[in-house]
Amino acid sequence: MNGSAPGGALKADVLIVGGGMVGATLAVALAEIPMDVIVLDRQHPAAALDAGFDGRASAIALASRRLFDGLGLWAGMEGDAAPIRHIRVSEGSSPLFLHYDHRESGDGPFGYMVENRMIRDALARRLGGLHRVRVLAPAGIASVEREAGGVRVRLADGRRLGASLVVGADGRNSQTREAAGIAVTRWSYPQTGIVCTVAHERPHNAVAHERFLPAGPFAILPLAGNRSSIVWTEDADLARAIMALDDEGFLGELAGRFGDFLGGLEVVGPRWSHPLSLSFARTTIGRRLALVGDAAHGMHPIAGQGLNMGLRDVAALSEVLADARRLGLDPGDGAALEDYQRWRRFDNTLMLAATDGLNRLFSTRFRPLRLVRDLGLAAVNRLLPLKKVFMANAMGLAGDLPRLMRGEPL
Repeated sequence: MNGSAPGGALKADVLIVGGGMVGATLAVALAEIPMDVIVLDRQHPAAALDAGFDGRASAIALASRRLFDGLGLWAGMEGDAAPIRHIRVSEGSSPLFLHYDHRESGDGPFGYMVENRMIRDALARRLGGLHRVRVLAPAGIASVEREAGGVRVRLADGRRLGASLVVGADGRNSQTREAAGIAVTRWSYPQTGIVCTVAHERPHNAVAHERFLPAGPFAILPLAGNRSSIVWTEDADLARAIMALDDEGFLGELAGRFGDFLGGLEVVGPRWSHPLSLSFARTTIGRRLALVGDAAHGMHPIAGQGLNMGLRDVAALSEVLADARRLGLDPGDGAALEDYQRWRRFDNTLMLAATDGLNRLFSTRFRPLRLVRDLGLAAVNRLLPLKKVFMANAMGLAGDLPRLMRGEPL
């Protein structure tokens, strides 16, 4: 149980600002070390319990599934998870394609598609049973002071908190990062992401489709039942017009890009849109500070790796802090945080560059380049060793994996 410091401040080892999917997962992982944790979020995670379907889902790579399993979270979302056993990459109506078959890399799927509400529900239930984690939903944070001896936080309602380390898990517009004076490199794409879920007549057979259209990628991702999640990149101006259409008009635009290979379509749940951009913090650490997830890096959704990269941050930071705790070190120790940044910096930078490059390469109407891309997809499809490299990346198994993502305990 979190204690109180002299003067009445609530005290913990780590204070996490942001209780979304990344921040809440980090809280569960740190409690396993064990560490006392305070999570701050304007919306208490318990609000996700039994929430209705909202049309949004996330791709969970195999390595991320191992992390969830090791933290006792996967059982709470497994019943809703739809495996991805095949990935088919194509360019518009071109007959050339690249096909990944899970049997070429092992018996298990590449990953899973899980509704966001089920992930949040599993996290909320797990957090509710952890006595080392206290979740607060303040109206705001008045001040954060990071000093040599620790972190002092004053909430908008006057409550005071103390910790050895503060972690910013508060998204792309992170106030934690901004308050620390950490510069961000960012640029916007002339694109908008449209997200929704469709029901279809025929089964998807656990196949994920990534189609590259002139405006950007159009992904059809398998969900439980005869449903698929749509992640649709469109020119920003056209996207505004599409989102303004009535249900029938919107379905017509979607069906024209989707095709009829799964029979008739119906949009189920709300539709969402958001401008697409890339951002990365110049540093992911500071004095008694670490950044994780979108607070550290935000990428184009072309590869569906945004949440998975945030979960890699969680696994790496948890491991670094667990090792520091075993040595009796302060969790806010600068050397431990340097280890975290070195570990994650290259991986995150590589993924940011890859998603940006792929989007620029495939979002073009220049016909000669499109022909070269088609031939490239067909060539890779015939080269099994190269395909296995790409498949390992899709499964989240490439690079220096933290213990949780290898299926090992902290």
